[in-house]
Amino acid sequence: MAKIWAHRGASAYAPENTIEAFKLAAEMGADGVELDVHMSKDGKLVVIHDEKIDRTSNGTGYVKDMTVKELKSYDFSAGKTGFKNIRIPTLREALNFLKPLNIDVNIEIKADKVIYEGICEDVIKTVDLVGVGDKVIYSSFNHYILMKMREINPAVRIGLLYAGALFEPWVYAKQLKANAIHPNFAIPINIKNTVAASHANGIAVHAWTADDPEIVAKLAAIEVDAIVTNRPDVAVRVNKGEIIYKN
Repeated sequence: MAKIWAHRGASAYAPENTIEAFKLAAEMGADGVELDVHMSKDGKLVVIHDEKIDRTSNGTGYVKDMTVKELKSYDFSAGKTGFKNIRIPTLREALNFLKPLNIDVNIEIKADKVIYEGICEDVIKTVDLVGVGDKVIYSSFNHYILMKMREINPAVRIGLLYAGALFEPWVYAKQLKANAIHPNFAIPINIKNTVAASHANGIAVHAWTADDPEIVAKLAAIEVDAIVTNRPDVAVRVNKGEIIYKN
């Protein structure tokens, strides 16, 4: 049975990448959460998807240009009904909250438009400090970042994020000694041998981001290892067979 990982927490219902979203995801039965990490002006790791705070808060500007204190002065409820005065969590705060829940944590390191000096070292240090290394897998669209993580600690688990139809991604993943591939959900559904060939090579498949129950059912049927979703309540019910779709 596929695991259900809540994308930025239960982000269809609660402000994304916040403690509130992670709490709701756990209450909905998610097996894990996916979260994103950037770095503040004063070198602190914060949980947010975008390089800027404009979309998810009542403030404007780049994360890299603000201190944690400044970032925490804004409301990150992002217009979600029933939420107000929600603060951006640091990575340490998020992990401290998630640790007693004993669920998987997929940490996506953001290194696209902005490259943060020392982010790899600081993320690993924070995970080790909180003591959740056995529950964490690191992912990124920037595969150089993942190689850096491995250089710092060869024991970390890494998953290669990608959106296009790579040819034989399991070969590439094996070359990089990755533990998993993280494709857009359409890829393993449409390229039929993706899951079987990956598993044959010891590579897990974690597909993102599936909210449609029919898509969730298809991913479960082809035996992906984890399904990343904004609606963990729906995905959990599909996974349990409470919502049935013919494939």
